[in-house]
Amino acid sequence: MMLPSSPNSDQRTARQLETRRSSRARMKLVERLKRKGIRNPAVLDALEAVPRHLFLDPEQFDNAYVDTALPIGHAQTISQPFVVALMTEMVLTAAKNNRRVLEIGTGCGYQTAILSLLFDKVYSVERILSLSQRAEKNLALLCINNATLQHSDGTEGWPGHETFDAIIVTAASDNLPQPLLRLIKPDTCLIAPIGAPGYQQLTTLRNQNGLISSETAEAVRFVPLLSGTCD
Repeated sequence: MMLPSSPNSDQRTARQLETRRSSRARMKLVERLKRKGIRNPAVLDALEAVPRHLFLDPEQFDNAYVDTALPIGHAQTISQPFVVALMTEMVLTAAKNNRRVLEIGTGCGYQTAILSLLFDKVYSVERILSLSQRAEKNLALLCINNATLQHSDGTEGWPGHETFDAIIVTAASDNLPQPLLRLIKPDTCLIAPIGAPGYQQLTTLRNQNGLISSETAEAVRFVPLLSGTCD
């Protein structure tokens, strides 16, 4: 008699089947991103390489390669692929080196996985414990070993480390917290959605002779940047 498969087994099987089918979908997604203006070949290669469906629940697989944000629980989302690509392209353009990047807001780990292919070392902070644990499992599934995750208050940066080549913030605020602003050294850039709830602009911040300069780009909508931690 055949025993019923467990929910975890069913999910693994669904992910395996979808992985076999997803290569062509990722290629089509990359072509759409090109048409929307993404030009950096390294960014496009990373988006094609990372199977986005692995970061989603099986019931969302049909939409995994649609260019849209999707819910991941806890009132959070996995960002639209175009926004992921654009922010990554912006951070590569602004960064003087691609050794160490700090990500504020790990979520399910999709942006983290993209960054791991482009930077030597990724540090990523998530305030929601269950999402951080989910991201850790997702990255392990892809054998990504150059990303270090931490469950902590992202508005405080990464305690003990204050030098990064780039910082990417995946949640929005009117004004960035001072601990994050203090991380913008002369050789560091920071990319973040800045603005009121419901409407922000992707903004590049740089330190120029001790003064923070800003350059705005695409209009976006992100979940808010919150302080503190939770389960």
